[in-house]
Amino acid sequence: MLYPLKFKPIFKDKIWGGRKMKTALHKDFSPLGNCGESWELSTMPGNVSEVTNGYLAGNGLDELVEIYMGDLVGEGVFDSYGNEFPLLVKWIDAADDLSVQVHPDDKLAKKRGFPRGKTELWHVVDADEGAGLYVGFKEGVDMEMYTEAVKAGTVECLLNFYPVKKGDTFFIPAGTVHSIGKGVLLCEIQQSSDITYRIFDWNRRDSNGNSRELHTELANEALRFDKQDNCKLQVTQKLNESAPLLRSSFFNINILEFDHPMEKVYAAIDSFVIYVCLEGKVHCVYEGEYETITQGEVILKPADMTEMTLVTEEKSKILEIFI
Repeated sequence: MLYPLKFKPIFKDKIWGGRKMKTALHKDFSPLGNCGESWELSTMPGNVSEVTNGYLAGNGLDELVEIYMGDLVGEGVFDSYGNEFPLLVKWIDAADDLSVQVHPDDKLAKKRGFPRGKTELWHVVDADEGAGLYVGFKEGVDMEMYTEAVKAGTVECLLNFYPVKKGDTFFIPAGTVHSIGKGVLLCEIQQSSDITYRIFDWNRRDSNGNSRELHTELANEALRFDKQDNCKLQVTQKLNESAPLLRSSFFNINILEFDHPMEKVYAAIDSFVIYVCLEGKVHCVYEGEYETITQGEVILKPADMTEMTLVTEEKSKILEIFI
C-alpha cells in the first residue's frame, strides 16, 4: 500500500544564495557555505528526489511513478505525462538579485526539442524590508525598446517592480520576464522543466572580470510584451478552510491555515496532492498511521489515498497542490 511520501532535499549552491534555508526553514545544507535553492520534489535528470520514510525509503520518485503509475499520480495525470512527474517544487533564497530571465511556453519548448515549457508560481515566505520581485515589462515596452535596453545594459528600467511581504503570491506564466530581488525567500511551484533564458545579469562580473552567459537570441521568441495585470494573486483566506490561490491547466494551488483537525476527501480529483508546510507542524493521518511535516518540509499524498486527516498541535499553514 502506498502512503504519504517524504523526500531528501537537493541543495543547490548559487552565487546569489544565502543562509535563510537554515535560519528560516531549519535546513542543514552543509557542507555548502550558502544555499540558493532546495529542490524538494523533482524527477529532473540528475536531480531525482529520493524517498526518506517508510518501506520505499531509498527509491527515486521517477522509479515510483514508473511502478505505481496512476495509483501514485492519478490515472489522468499518468495518461498525460507518462513516467514523468509533472511538477518541480523548490525553495529559493535570494541573498542577491537573480538574473533577469524568461522561460518558453510549451509550444516553443517542443519546437526546440524539449517536452514542455516552464510556467511557475512564487509564494513569498520571508522578505527583508524593501525587498521585491520583478515581474513583466512596464506598459508600452515593445521589442524595439527592449533590444535597445539589452545593448545599453539597462533592462531593469523596463521592468515592473513589486515590493513584497510574507504571504504574497505571484503567478509567472511562461514568456513573462522576471527576477527575484535580493532579500526574498520563497516557495516555487513550476512545471517540470529547467529551460531558462538569461537576458540580463545586472552587469555583474566575476573575480576574473567575466560576465555570465546571456541567451538574448533564444529569449526573443519567448518574450511576452502584453500587459499583465493579474500576476499578483489575491485570496480571501478564512481559518480552517482551503482557499484557492490558483486554478490553471498547469497546476492548482490552495492555501490552508488551520488550528484544529481537518478531514480532507479527494475522491473528486484524479491527482496526487503535495503539501508544503509554510508554518507550524502538521500530522498527516491515514489508516491509523501518520507522517509529520514541519516548516520547510514537503510531503506527497498518493492519488489512490482519497482521504486524509490533517492534525496540528498549533496554528499551521500549508500549500495544497494538485493537477
